Amino acid sequence: MGALSGRAMKQQAARAGGTIQADVAVIGGGVIGHGIAWEAQRSGRSVVLIDDAPGSGASWAAAGMLAPVSELHYQEEGLLELMLDSSTRWPAFIAGLRAASGADPGYITTPTLAVGGDAADRRALMDLRGVQQANGLSVEPLTVREARQREPLLSPAIACALDTPADHQVDPRLLVDCLRQALAGHGGHGSGSDANGAGGDGTAVAGAVDGYSVPDKATALLWQDGAVAGVQLAGGGTILAAETVVANGLHAAELQSLPEGLHLPLRPVYGDILRLAVPRHLQPLVTSTVRGLVHGVPVYIVPRRDGTVVIGATQREDAPATAHAVSAGGVYQLLRDAQVLVPAVAELELLECTARARPGTPDNAPLLGRVPATQGIAGQAGHVPGLIVATGFFRHGVHLTPAAAAICRDLLDGREDPRWAPFNPSRFNATPAATTRFPTGRLSHQPPTKESV
Repeated sequence: MGALSGRAMKQQAARAGGTIQADVAVIGGGVIGHGIAWEAQRSGRSVVLIDDAPGSGASWAAAGMLAPVSELHYQEEGLLELMLDSSTRWPAFIAGLRAASGADPGYITTPTLAVGGDAADRRALMDLRGVQQANGLSVEPLTVREARQREPLLSPAIACALDTPADHQVDPRLLVDCLRQALAGHGGHGSGSDANGAGGDGTAVAGAVDGYSVPDKATALLWQDGAVAGVQLAGGGTILAAETVVANGLHAAELQSLPEGLHLPLRPVYGDILRLAVPRHLQPLVTSTVRGLVHGVPVYIVPRRDGTVVIGATQREDAPATAHAVSAGGVYQLLRDAQVLVPAVAELELLECTARARPGTPDNAPLLGRVPATQGIAGQAGHVPGLIVATGFFRHGVHLTPAAAAICRDLLDGREDPRWAPFNPSRFNATPAATTRFPTGRLSHQPPTKESV
């Protein structure tokens, strides 16, 4: 055999059971994990991102709608401030990412049209508009004629249309690719660095692929002197880090050595999504995202710059026997309902059917922040040192990426915004935060316990 390439040698080192050191270890290679890793890196910190198949989970199937208005649901009003905060961050986030990666993440600022298939759908959309307006959001009714002037292939039989100018979209697959390119550049791309010039060369991590990537699975947290000190890898390797961010979606609760008493009640919510090619004579099928209700069932059509469209997404909690199994009934439902809104969907070419599980929580809000501990080092109340949790984003993962990244960077910098306290990851614990003493000692796979002294 010939000599290994430099990249292959680094990849081999990352998997060879050795130790890699970084300022920050991010567990999870979805869009949330990548966004947090990039924000940490451009703050001047060295970062590793741990995932054996980055970008292949829920982010791979996401449609990428940035929809703080359309995604306002009954009894989820508590999410609105976080959704709006993230919405305001998207333009600067994209500008920095384009500069850092030199690539296009597919960010499109055309508005969203909400469309009802029949009279009952119209009433439901107008009722929701009342809730949206009560929360200060702009949703303006259009006549069917006005809607069809904007989107000529809309069915003339639709019952209503509403304009939602604040709801945009991004292509999640391109977004993850751009974030990986930016991370591999180690922040040294002008405006991709922060305002203080941090995040330049020097943040590459020895032993990590491209200076940041660890293609392995995290199995456990490591502890030392009462603080999370890094991550144990399935391949036998060890990551040592001053801060560890748990951002691996549904798998977060599977990590060994989580803090005593921490309950992460994540449930898989499966969604089927379709990708279709639009024949040349029908391009563009639509120019705006079309979010519809058809007999009370939601469906959306999202256009891409490459001439394809995304149609989604079902929502089911049926636990399929095969991972990533696509529901035949779900595919039928999506195509049927999309054709009610845009009949020309029947002429498209079906390219891909995909299903993934999104990480849901009991209140459908993320688990985001540090983990409280009622007794910290020297007996002072505070949080578990060295640990941040960022998971449970359900259907909002792509949209909330800039906000999650900014919140995690603030936490790394020692700042905590009280607005986000409702999303604390310990809010579902059966008992208040454990009164845990933090022993000193060597690196351990076991977290401190109440009996530790």
